[in-house]
Amino acid sequence: MKNMFLPLLLLLTICFAACKKSAEGPGETPQTEYDNAAKVRAYIRDLGFPDNAVVENAKEFIAEGDIVFPKDMEVPSGKPKTEQYYTGSLVSSTNVTNIRLRIDASMTSMTSEINSAISQWNAISGCSINWTVTTGSSYDVIIIDSNLGSGVCGSGTFPSGGRAGGTIRINKAYIAGNSFAQRARTICHEMGHNVSFRHTNWSSIGESSATAVPGVGGTDASSLMNGGQCGSGATVLSTKDKQAAQVLYP
Repeated sequence: MKNMFLPLLLLLTICFAACKKSAEGPGETPQTEYDNAAKVRAYIRDLGFPDNAVVENAKEFIAEGDIVFPKDMEVPSGKPKTEQYYTGSLVSSTNVTNIRLRIDASMTSMTSEINSAISQWNAISGCSINWTVTTGSSYDVIIIDSNLGSGVCGSGTFPSGGRAGGTIRINKAYIAGNSFAQRARTICHEMGHNVSFRHTNWSSIGESSATAVPGVGGTDASSLMNGGQCGSGATVLSTKDKQAAQVLYP
């Protein structure tokens, strides 16, 4: 009887140690994810977005309703430059000349609007921003349909690690009743966020700080990058929008 008890005790001890190790192991990943999310949250504050303008969900933070910060994004080192309506984190000179956009199957019905938006950014003279549509498995940005709720027309992701923000979400059903020009405007606006543009009217919509791109200061009622104007805003990039793009991406 004694001989049977000792092996059983040894087996239970080994099992307890192994199970404890297994249970603790996966806990390391959530802690790492939590640490990076905290860094992202601090970065958002440094950019001038007040806490009451930021919504948190399981995988991301959303500022001002349409600017997305994934919790696993690469946070730029150093203090963000809050110079004009951009984040201080730019798409690299190598990547900005060929930003490959994948149109998800959910968005193919708005291909014409997407192409119209692309043509606006690509037509800026003296600017290296260049978007291309790809159907391959390798891409930099994907545009998808997403139910973002009433009042939100779309969202874009800021750049990180020298790459354009990876996702554009369009609330297709919500903007379906808008004119072609306004639907294209929504897409063009979100593409601006993907290459680092912030809202031109940052002050009037409650962002706490922003500095003008050198030589391109002041408010601009004609800016396509004004926030909170879905369905009613400018449908073409303004002179100042283009000048800012030329300064950021010569």
